[in-house]
Amino acid sequence: MVKFSLVGRNLRYGFEYLIIWIFLSIFKRLSLDAASSAGGWLAELIGPKLGKHSIAKNNIAMIFPEWSEREVNIVLKGMWNNLGRVFGEYSHLNNIDCVSPNPRIELLGREHVQKLNGDNVGAILISGHMGNWELLSSVSADCGLPLLNLYRSANNPYVEKLLINMRSEMGGTQHPKSIGGVRALIKGLENRDHVGMLIDQKYNEGVLVPFLGQDAMTTDAPAALAIRFKVPIVPARVERVSGAYFRVTVLPPMLVPDTGDIEADKKRLTEDINKLFSDWIVDRPEQWLWLHRRWPIEPVE
Repeated sequence: MVKFSLVGRNLRYGFEYLIIWIFLSIFKRLSLDAASSAGGWLAELIGPKLGKHSIAKNNIAMIFPEWSEREVNIVLKGMWNNLGRVFGEYSHLNNIDCVSPNPRIELLGREHVQKLNGDNVGAILISGHMGNWELLSSVSADCGLPLLNLYRSANNPYVEKLLINMRSEMGGTQHPKSIGGVRALIKGLENRDHVGMLIDQKYNEGVLVPFLGQDAMTTDAPAALAIRFKVPIVPARVERVSGAYFRVTVLPPMLVPDTGDIEADKKRLTEDINKLFSDWIVDRPEQWLWLHRRWPIEPVE
């Protein structure tokens, strides 16, 4: 039975890979704008038919209880459109930058990135799954600051390899969230490298702190690393302005508490991070990835 199960899983992985490869190949033949638009249209069509749709709907309704069903559905439609556009843009990531004569990215707070260059200290750049979250690495590389990125691996190993190849074109290095990935991250900080982390999704370990007004288990890894290695945490917000045009806002380093109580300091800094991310999401709720079971309790449909 185990052997047949493995065969079935590998067949499913192979089929998923083939479908994704076909779409990415089609998108690559299109212009960036056409690929982004087509991906958004496709996700709007397919997304509401998936099981994850109800999770997103419940999440939005819980966070915004005063909203009408129409308002919730507007955000859901925008979320699927944004997610589909991200998928359509994968084949063109190396064409989305902030330094070409006609850049696709407006970079605000460039001075904060430049200060990290040659600082001989290292830093942790944090962001969330907003706009096109893949662009943080691209912007940093454009500014001469390649990142050591820690990411969650795709469940499908064939798709994982495909995504890694695409991300590698943007500069920096990619490390999965694993024991090996964490070791690479720690070694990087010891070598005063700069680390990139997306830290807004569900975690089974960490601290329970407010996120969008509801307690949610949140990783305290950035806070722990910042305190341990005495490096700054630099937030970067990615927004989709229109179509395949973006704005990346890099903020000044966050204040890292130093009261002598490490656990309290980690929790306080994690709360500050969640508050910042919550403000970003409330401002543009349709650009955040609502698909995860982010909170321990969700309303029943």
